[in-house]
Amino acid sequence: MTTGLLTPGRARFRLPRKQIPVLATLALLLVMYGIGVSQYTAFSNVQVIFNVFIDNGFLLVVAIGMTFVILTGGIDLSVGSVVAMTAMVSAWLLQEGLPAALVLVIALLIGPTLGLLMGCAIHFFDIQPFIVTLAGMFFARGMCTFISGSSIPITDGFWTRMSQERIGDPRGNFVSISVLIAFVVVAVAAYTLAYTRLGRNVYAIGGNPQSALLMGLPVGRTRIAVYTISGLCSAIGGILLSFYTLSGAPLIAVGMELDVIAAVVIGGTVLTGGAGYVFGTVLGVLVLGVIQTLITFDGSLNSWWTKIVIGGLLFAFILLQRLIGIRYK
Repeated sequence: MTTGLLTPGRARFRLPRKQIPVLATLALLLVMYGIGVSQYTAFSNVQVIFNVFIDNGFLLVVAIGMTFVILTGGIDLSVGSVVAMTAMVSAWLLQEGLPAALVLVIALLIGPTLGLLMGCAIHFFDIQPFIVTLAGMFFARGMCTFISGSSIPITDGFWTRMSQERIGDPRGNFVSISVLIAFVVVAVAAYTLAYTRLGRNVYAIGGNPQSALLMGLPVGRTRIAVYTISGLCSAIGGILLSFYTLSGAPLIAVGMELDVIAAVVIGGTVLTGGAGYVFGTVLGVLVLGVIQTLITFDGSLNSWWTKIVIGGLLFAFILLQRLIGIRYK
């Protein structure tokens, strides 16, 4: 009689595929930061990172809204124009003498109202999100020019205080109010996606809309909700941008929608929906901000290098998402 030895197979550790793009983004960010520290002494200053958040706080908020949309497999091309329209309306109403509190309320209603209308058009008329949000983009940008053909400065006391307020430590490092507002938006969005029914519905619809419908999930209501959320985040982003620039201009935030989409995708959210994290979007915005900072520190490179590098990274991360999908099929 022969006796066979049973050799237990070696357990192999394998990362969940949904986390690989986020970890790749984190690794990229650490490498870029390491390059900056090795090349420039001042890059290791904590204030440099704080400045990245200060300069991109409004972009982070808008990217959070876009994350909800892309997670459902949709797209929102109107965000940059809604940001500009919110800033223009705020500047115009303040110039007309309306109280700052009333202007804030009106400005915060602009984005979600337009987002709700676009979401309803996408759901009830079964129109592609690309077309509907493209129309929203043209409408919002046209409204900016209709309000004024030139920049409107903001001199309101509340806006000026919010723009100049600094929250810091004894060593002189500081962040702006806009950064704190952006962090609050990030925390609320992360909780919503992780622990609420809306968040579970968003992931389910992005994973497979037909299965979600057969399971009895409110597909239409959820799609309308995510475009409304995106509109609200764009409105908040517009207010933060008006704090940052103390003005409203018809051509402000042109192309921001592309930066936002790039940040979300580089942050690991899959364009086809169903996979992604708010934390990844934060990393994506940081990557864009660190690229801009490195180019600024260098001083010899044209600002267009930012777009070139972002384009290359976006292409690389889309390929990574595709390769991961093929590998784990």
